Amino acid sequence: MNQHASARADRPEIVVEDLMIPSDTAGISLHLRNKRPAALKTFSAERTILMMHGATYSSESLFDTPLGGVSFMDYLARQGYDVFALDVRGYGQSTRPPEMDAPPEQSEPLVRTETGVRDLASAVAHILKLRKIARLNLVAMSWGGSVAGAYTAGNNDKVVKLALVAPLWLLQGPAPIDAGGHLGGYRKVPVLDFRTRWLSAAPDAARSSLIPAGGFELWANISLATDPQGSAQAPAIMRAVNGPILDIREYWAAGKTLYDAGEIRVPVLLVHAEWDQDVPIASALDLFLSLKHAPYRRWVEIGEGTHMLLLEKNRLQAFDAINQFLAEDYG
Repeated sequence: MNQHASARADRPEIVVEDLMIPSDTAGISLHLRNKRPAALKTFSAERTILMMHGATYSSESLFDTPLGGVSFMDYLARQGYDVFALDVRGYGQSTRPPEMDAPPEQSEPLVRTETGVRDLASAVAHILKLRKIARLNLVAMSWGGSVAGAYTAGNNDKVVKLALVAPLWLLQGPAPIDAGGHLGGYRKVPVLDFRTRWLSAAPDAARSSLIPAGGFELWANISLATDPQGSAQAPAIMRAVNGPILDIREYWAAGKTLYDAGEIRVPVLLVHAEWDQDVPIASALDLFLSLKHAPYRRWVEIGEGTHMLLLEKNRLQAFDAINQFLAEDYG
């Protein structure tokens, strides 16, 4: 366990811990990063958050890249939350399945959504025991929304509120993330080439200002650093498991749901951006209308943003919407 604290005169001191916790599989450990105010000594369900990443990039990459000196995790910790971020097996600093040391064609797609749900369950159980609380909040993005949604549908008693950013749901055809063809155990992602696809979702005139100055390079370097084996290659790549892609192909892109959104019985926030091509607005609407048993639900649509909204110029709108949703008490 690594722990350090950082502070500025005008901001609360933030404690950072990196934890490795057991999964339900021998030999597989899961990475949990925790950020919280140093002054926070009493923990509560309502002020505890677990964050869940998407199909390609780790939680550190998505939630802890400090654009403008402040990451999403930093922002939430400064609001007084006890914030955890999980890397499912195969991602970030978590153990990679041994099949990832062999060529990808030698294994079937690794780490399907069901495995992600199990790893999320392991993380929830660890945090609840560590903090001596009965429930927590979930904040999830993209494929992580599938994982967190499925988990919540079966474990409403362990979730206070569910905030979903561009969560996967039913699609009208193949997903942009799926390049087609045979899927091996994992894929090799040339991270530095992703800028073109990222920006292609936005109109031409908006592309130059969409990502904060220097933000892409900072994010890409953090992403590549999570896979030393890949980033040491030329050109640098990052390995990403293909189980989520197979599930998109066999479920969401095939018009079949992976879980029943009607079984979610906690308050839900849906955050979506207008230029999201991975989760089109029609998909978000279908999910929103499927949340029939949530005590209350809200949809925040943010203009001038793509699927990578949390790392773009309008990210603070998403941060603020999630903070407001988690902080309010509507009974």
